[in-house]
Amino acid sequence: MKQLLVFALTAGLLCWMMFSASYKHVAVVRHALLQKEVDYLLEMGANGSYGYIHADMVEQSKSRLEERGFVSGDLTYEVATTSGIPGHLYTQPVPRGTGLQLTIRYPYGRLFTIDRLIGMPAPDPSLDMAATGIKMSEYVPE
Repeated sequence: MKQLLVFALTAGLLCWMMFSASYKHVAVVRHALLQKEVDYLLEMGANGSYGYIHADMVEQSKSRLEERGFVSGDLTYEVATTSGIPGHLYTQPVPRGTGLQLTIRYPYGRLFTIDRLIGMPAPDPSLDMAATGIKMSEYVPE
């Protein structure tokens, strides 16, 4: 009986060690995709033609991330500037030299639930992973 218990515990630990890397890579890839999207939106929004990150840009971003497996309703976008003016209004572009900041958040959900099986604490499912960036606006009014 003792040998059966040792076998079951060893097999469980072995399975966890084999598959833990795969689901942790899901978190790494999700964060990398969020950071890539932040960088892309900042590059587009802060260039000389725009000077803002509008709701249409956010919707296009959500659809791109949805193609990669994200749930668009769970994505949260926060647009801010270093001067305090709104950075999402196309009627009031952010002037050159002002920082345009973007943060995208996405919940971890139950991604780390398997860690609880071996006694490791998992993050709270209500916590979010976040990617953030800042870029100086290049918009010059005509």
